Amino acid sequence: MGGIDTEFEAFIDEVRAFATGDYTVALMQGSGITADQRANIVQQLTKYTGLTPEYLERTDIRINIARFCKELLRDEKRTIGRFDSRYKGIDRDSAGETYEYDPSSAVVQGAYTAALNAYVRDELEFASDLPYEILSRRVHPWDYSDHQNEYVNVADTLRAAMTMNPALKVFVANGYYDLATPFLASEYTFSHLGLDESLQDNITMAYYQAGHMMYIDQAELRKMKDDMDAFLDDVLP
Repeated sequence: MGGIDTEFEAFIDEVRAFATGDYTVALMQGSGITADQRANIVQQLTKYTGLTPEYLERTDIRINIARFCKELLRDEKRTIGRFDSRYKGIDRDSAGETYEYDPSSAVVQGAYTAALNAYVRDELEFASDLPYEILSRRVHPWDYSDHQNEYVNVADTLRAAMTMNPALKVFVANGYYDLATPFLASEYTFSHLGLDESLQDNITMAYYQAGHMMYIDQAELRKMKDDMDAFLDDVLP
């Protein structure tokens, strides 16, 4: 990436302010929101998401990621990627609720699998008859017996680790086009760790104009390497 796109960054700041401000307040109000407030939120959501006001009204101004991937380009009979929303996919039809597959995953998973198998067998010289499973459904269903009536949240585990080991530093890489782990969700998680003020500088946030696997973009891969070099220089002076 040839330098910072100030116009893009300004837009991100504007959307961030809306998401953590007016939009959050509107969702908290529930059915108590006024008609004028709701109309304003719908207008802003249309501007920022590209979804139609009619669709946003039907969703009660609550947007599900999987449905968004199917809806955004429905008129073009195209879907967008969850891991990287810059990728387009083609489903059997455009009438479904969610996409048939994630185009941003399909485009790279073959290469990832081949690279891992080549590395394990050729460089590490590890042989096994077991297939390498990439994002396999065979591990399902997940066992949530220890998390009844609550979200699974490992953030406090990280907080505890950073508190017990004040030398522990964390690097967070965020892709702006990642819908699987959105950058604002990362910001929200880390701002709600409950981490002591003296340890806040142990967290480094980096941002990339790419998706979940930002390293598939050569320019962002170079930027990520530079960011990691700087991070490691700080951690291991």
